[in-house]
Amino acid sequence: MSPVQSASPVPFAAVSDAVEIVPGSAAAGLVLVADHASNHVPPDLDDLGLPPSEFARHIAFDIGVAPLARALAARLGVPAVLSRFSRLVIDPNRGDDDPTLVMRLSDGAVVPGNARLDAAGKQARIDRFWRPYDDALTATIDAAFAAGRPPILFSLHSFTPIWRGVPRPWHSGVLWDADPRLPQFLLARLRADPALVVGDNEPYDGALEGDTMYRHGTRRGLVHAILEVRQDLIGDDAGVAAWADRLEPILVEAMARADFAEPRLHGSRCGPVPGVSGA
Repeated sequence: MSPVQSASPVPFAAVSDAVEIVPGSAAAGLVLVADHASNHVPPDLDDLGLPPSEFARHIAFDIGVAPLARALAARLGVPAVLSRFSRLVIDPNRGDDDPTLVMRLSDGAVVPGNARLDAAGKQARIDRFWRPYDDALTATIDAAFAAGRPPILFSLHSFTPIWRGVPRPWHSGVLWDADPRLPQFLLARLRADPALVVGDNEPYDGALEGDTMYRHGTRRGLVHAILEVRQDLIGDDAGVAAWADRLEPILVEAMARADFAEPRLHGSRCGPVPGVSGA
């Protein structure tokens, strides 16, 4: 089966209301992705009716991910695509038809600005935030194809140390669907450090129809994975630097592998992939 090719690159701003693109070499073989990089809500949305304290929580963004993505992009000379809006506004790591795209309730917090959002309001947020972010990632990937190097997609997320009163034992987790290439590589390299407890599809399962890696990795046959890092480990500059030090040589090795530059369709554990030949 051949990979799905997207349209030719489209113009996009380096920084907009929806997305920040950290510049890097299109031919480097790697694109960094940070879906939940920001806790920002534009003033006209009036903080969605929430107090400031809620925007310091994981429900608003993935703590530590933005500085880690920028640090790795600078060290490796690769592009990074970061959201510039809170996941409470709309979640770019969901399909545009996902019922959790705009959350009305998140980890015990009722979101007043979302509670009565109608279909037109939801579509307005898709058009203003979700679509430009998705288009920017598409264009960044297309630029890599045009440069002759289908890229690895490496998506950065973070998770809370405690969930519903239960401590989580993992320092990080590798999330993936059906393509084992990058996940197995990451698991082997990270687990070589005896100080780390690394989850395989923990604390979440990486198979989610319509999410960012599904849309851009699974459907195009690109090598891809999500890395979740525990938030207390990247909550300050020292933690970010330590994880950048840990990940830099692993990603350099991944970028040097010719087999990771070969698009290959693996399907999805979610079921047939729409629009993919042979699905």
